[in-house]
Amino acid sequence: MNARSVSTAIYMLIIMSLCCFLAGCGSRPESAGAAADIKEDDLIVVGFSQVGSESYWRNANTDSMKSVFTRENGYRLIFEDAQQKQTNQITAIRSFIQREVDYIVLAPVVETGWDTVLSEAKEAGIPVIIVDRQVDVSDDSLFTCWVGSDFELEGKLVCMWMSKYFNLKGIRPDSIHIADIQGTLGSSAQIGRTKGFNHMASLYGWDVVAYEEGEFTKSKGKEAMSVILRSHKNVNVVYCENDSEALGAIEVLEEAGRKCGSNIARGETMIVSFDGFNEEARACIANGKITCIGECNPDHGPRVESIIRKLEAGEKPEKYQYVTEGIFSNTSEIDSVMISGQERAVTVITDKDL
Repeated sequence: MNARSVSTAIYMLIIMSLCCFLAGCGSRPESAGAAADIKEDDLIVVGFSQVGSESYWRNANTDSMKSVFTRENGYRLIFEDAQQKQTNQITAIRSFIQREVDYIVLAPVVETGWDTVLSEAKEAGIPVIIVDRQVDVSDDSLFTCWVGSDFELEGKLVCMWMSKYFNLKGIRPDSIHIADIQGTLGSSAQIGRTKGFNHMASLYGWDVVAYEEGEFTKSKGKEAMSVILRSHKNVNVVYCENDSEALGAIEVLEEAGRKCGSNIARGETMIVSFDGFNEEARACIANGKITCIGECNPDHGPRVESIIRKLEAGEKPEKYQYVTEGIFSNTSEIDSVMISGQERAVTVITDKDL
């Protein structure tokens, strides 16, 4: 081999070595951060069965869970959307058990019908954390913790706000003709908000003209409002058990030539609702179409993670963990509501807050 051939061979060898080195670099994970160093065995596996995506609140609740239970935070999340069907949730939980997840998180569609599948989770040694709505089981050891809102208290707070407002405006209780557009029947939010409403309406002497199920959706809220208007022309207050229903009710009322607002003495129809995290509903607060919203905070992800961290450390978290919530309104005439010795603040929402 002559000198020129040797030089060419050496050159080709260098090129081939460089290509192999670059190929090796290219096979590494794109992220050089902490997440790339996490081994699959080190991750805490969480199975989350969500009710569905029936409302802005529900989507925000899902986002909260997904933002916390990430690989970067040391978790692997298995998410299942039940599409508002309990049978889908039961199937999902059994799938979680078969996959031997470390924790099961359940946002139940309704309260009853969970004993069997939660017994299966308990036998498998998998802690179950209930979020948002509650479960009605024969043995409360079938779940480890619950975190969410006091829905009956939410209902009472909104009704107390209304009573204070009516008193300020000189509106007599017997001139209040109120309809309740309920949430999904049998769910904790529906049971609690209806119970709180019934108690306070009876206490204040309001005329309750109708109950219609709205299933926490805008479309069903529209259907419910249409049914109410056909039979009860005198309705002047609509108690909607979430913001999606309220938005549907507003559309129907306005199509019927009604004006939604707080001045019922001049023929307006007052709308009150719950949640307060739907941007469209907040805009309706600011422009006066919704008068009052009882806060229901969807940010349960950090709360559930706190429970899991305590369990991982061998600690015993509180069984029931209630979220402290207030009220949203567009008027500063009422700055707080007092119930059971606790003061709940009223947050005023205007166009500047949107």
